[in-house]
Amino acid sequence: MIAADPSMAGLSSRPVRQPASTGYPRPMPSSSAPLSPQPITHDPTGRSEAAGWNGAATTTPALLVLADGLVLRGLAFGARGTAIGEVVFNTGMTGYQEVMTDPSYAGQLVTFTYPELGNTGVNAEDLEADRPHLRAVIARQLAPRPSSWRCRQDLDGWLRQHAVVGIRGIDTRALVRHLREGGAINGAVSSDGSSPAALLERVRSAPSMDGLNLAATVSTAEPYSWSALCPAGFDARPQPRPERPYRVVAIDFGIKRAILERLVAHGCSVTVLPADASLKQVLAHGPEGVFLSNGPGDPAAVEEGISLARELLEQPDLPLFGICLGHQILGLALGARTFKLGYGHRGLNHPCGSPGSVEITSQNHGFAIDPESLPADRVTVTHLNLNDRTVAALALRHQPVFGVQYHPEASPGPHDADHHFARFVELMARRR
Repeated sequence: MIAADPSMAGLSSRPVRQPASTGYPRPMPSSSAPLSPQPITHDPTGRSEAAGWNGAATTTPALLVLADGLVLRGLAFGARGTAIGEVVFNTGMTGYQEVMTDPSYAGQLVTFTYPELGNTGVNAEDLEADRPHLRAVIARQLAPRPSSWRCRQDLDGWLRQHAVVGIRGIDTRALVRHLREGGAINGAVSSDGSSPAALLERVRSAPSMDGLNLAATVSTAEPYSWSALCPAGFDARPQPRPERPYRVVAIDFGIKRAILERLVAHGCSVTVLPADASLKQVLAHGPEGVFLSNGPGDPAAVEEGISLARELLEQPDLPLFGICLGHQILGLALGARTFKLGYGHRGLNHPCGSPGSVEITSQNHGFAIDPESLPADRVTVTHLNLNDRTVAALALRHQPVFGVQYHPEASPGPHDADHHFARFVELMARRR
């Protein structure tokens, strides 16, 4: 078993495992009243009391069906249709647009615990990709109209434009309790008139997230260069620039734009390559550092990325930096194992600790590295998630290589961990 840095007194590196999904059917949460389909009542103006909706133009019914047989009834928003995927939850109080466009949410139906969505609308500056990547949105309430000086479109219309289905008017607090007790589970959001029985059959035949290489579905098809700062000037946060930008090759497993923007802000010139890039293709760009990005799905299934990381680790003085999925791929390339968390870490206030400091971090992942499988002679655990003691960051002892499980670029979230980009730049500066 690998131990954390000895100076991390009192911080055990043994993870506290979240409850694993036990399949279906499963019991209702014992800590709360049994879940039941939420009643939808209509008044003559077409408003839904269950959704707290003021002035909604539609009252199309919608269903949320989980693989354990739970059925919740609400109202549709966004596009009409059926979406099937893994039902997860995000506890952030802001940043719904960034969450919806984050490629790491590919294949998932996202429950927002914050009770109202859409109050600030949608703008062109907060996109993490050209389109939403989640499959469905699950909300308690949808704001009747946006109110923000940055708004360019309402959320409902934007989701319709991108063919993303949504359900509102359900008790998201009870749903989250259900997911916390039983674990993330496949489900369906449907507003096309499909019956609960038909949806349940489809959900139970859908593949689980284990073993899915979703990075291949969201990665860029062609290489491209990135040199832009965050378009929202108040969040650009430029850092001191070197005379010559550091040449960075970023491997795109589902990269967020905010990561590219933070690399540029810290003085990097970035070339983005597809997830299946070869070592020859990477080295052809003469990188001073290589970045392994975030992304969706099971890290153990991203075999080409793991193989590339192994080859990159054979370049003894080449700085490597991985975030989220990229961090897990580094661990797998070092011979470690990953495991699926019960309900994952998705939110903006996760504390992560290193000796003498705590960072409040933005997180979005459903898998983690097993610390007992890391080679102790090569790797040290530098940060732990202080909620469950899972591995939050690692570094190689004798090479300029490190990874963080959380998102130092935030977007949305706190900026506590932005220094990891400066750390990457410092490793490249030492090599010049």
